[in-house]
Amino acid sequence: MSVKSYPYYLANRAVHANEDLEVVDKYSGDVFARVSEAGPDAIDEGIAAAAAATRKMAELKPYQRQGILQHCVTRFTERQEELAELLCLEAGKPIRDARGEVSRLIDTFRVAAEEAVRFGGEVMNLEISERARGYFGMWRRHPIGACSFITPFNFPLNLAAHKVAPAIAAGCPFVLKPAERTPIGALIIGETLAETDLPPGAFSVLPCQVADAEPFTMDPRLKLLSFTGSRQVGWMLKEQAGKKKVTLELGGNAACIVDEGVDLDDAAERIVFGAFYQSGQSCISVQRLLVHEAIYEDLVNRLVERVGDLRMGDPKEEDTFVGPVISQSDAERIETWIRESEDAGARILVGGGRDGVMVEPTIVENVPQGCLLESEEVFGPVISVRAFRDFEEALEEVDRSRYGLQAGIFTRDLLRVHRAWDRLEVGGVVINDVPSFRVDNMPYGGVKDSGLGREGIRFAMDDMSEIRLLVIRDPEEA
Repeated sequence: MSVKSYPYYLANRAVHANEDLEVVDKYSGDVFARVSEAGPDAIDEGIAAAAAATRKMAELKPYQRQGILQHCVTRFTERQEELAELLCLEAGKPIRDARGEVSRLIDTFRVAAEEAVRFGGEVMNLEISERARGYFGMWRRHPIGACSFITPFNFPLNLAAHKVAPAIAAGCPFVLKPAERTPIGALIIGETLAETDLPPGAFSVLPCQVADAEPFTMDPRLKLLSFTGSRQVGWMLKEQAGKKKVTLELGGNAACIVDEGVDLDDAAERIVFGAFYQSGQSCISVQRLLVHEAIYEDLVNRLVERVGDLRMGDPKEEDTFVGPVISQSDAERIETWIRESEDAGARILVGGGRDGVMVEPTIVENVPQGCLLESEEVFGPVISVRAFRDFEEALEEVDRSRYGLQAGIFTRDLLRVHRAWDRLEVGGVVINDVPSFRVDNMPYGGVKDSGLGREGIRFAMDDMSEIRLLVIRDPEEA
């Protein structure tokens, strides 16, 4: 395999500074790319350039921001298969999932292009009492300024897009630190942005060592930090961020309830997808499954059969459903968590094995409370399942988690739909589908240890802006 070199992007420009960061094919372990790594001086220069570009970015007209985003849509569409193949290599993502992520990347920039010309404000009636007679008000949203983005390995394209696209639509310059293990998707976004007329310094994409990344969080010239990653790192960064606004998407251990009276074939199909697509490496992967006792045995048998038929292997092959997890150490951790639950009395219904970075899709029954498979985010192809008798009991079980990102409910009972929506401490409730469902314009984010704020283009743009009020007094009326 030939090894390609990629630059980082500093103040809109490609910089071939070195080849210090090796990127490996997650299935074979072979190096397939080398990436220029930014050091402290480049990071400082990128932040300074973003801060200096604040006014020029804010002055871009809505149609100009829209045009930049539309250019990205065009270029990503032209490069769809190339982008999917790179995702397959750098993230180990099965090629069908990789193509799905590229389509979401395009959707995200397309929605941002639409929102760029809608971003506005509101006229207010201030004459709510005699003392406000003759006063007239308006407010509009104004870009917050230079932003800092830190993105994870599991969606190298689309999770970067969910920060970059709304920043451009809102008029904010930014610096982006992609995950060291999967930097190439973000660099191609940078390559595409470099083809546009963004003001000098408007963006930098800077892969770097964690030891050098402190300014992304602490530099006071940055007005917002948006981080997607683990809860441990996210809350630590929030403490370090000082006065800047912080948005966090920190994952979860998503639960799914299957009530009696639903279509079991449909539920089984969706649960298998939601638990095992891209090897379970999704913040909203189905991890905890609660099934009504009246249908428990029937549904579990269907799940075991379907999971046993899933094809593991090389993610570049079209019929592969489960590929590698991101690293050997992660595979070993997942296996350890499975063994812990088994030692505590849980029963493995299917799977449970590991070969290098390949972890078998696994269903574990009756995992005791306190086991890591129940209490933490496994981020792998593993699901725990247990029966429930009472719907209220199932809701309580969902809320027992420290996380609160999304939950799925399969039910035909409208009152139970409303009860779940009112009751569950999560950012989103998905009815008759898995919590893994996401469309890129919807408000997405969590509560409790799952984070702060919301992604989804318009909602991210709200976080990347501040309300600026205008009050006008009419002396003839006052």
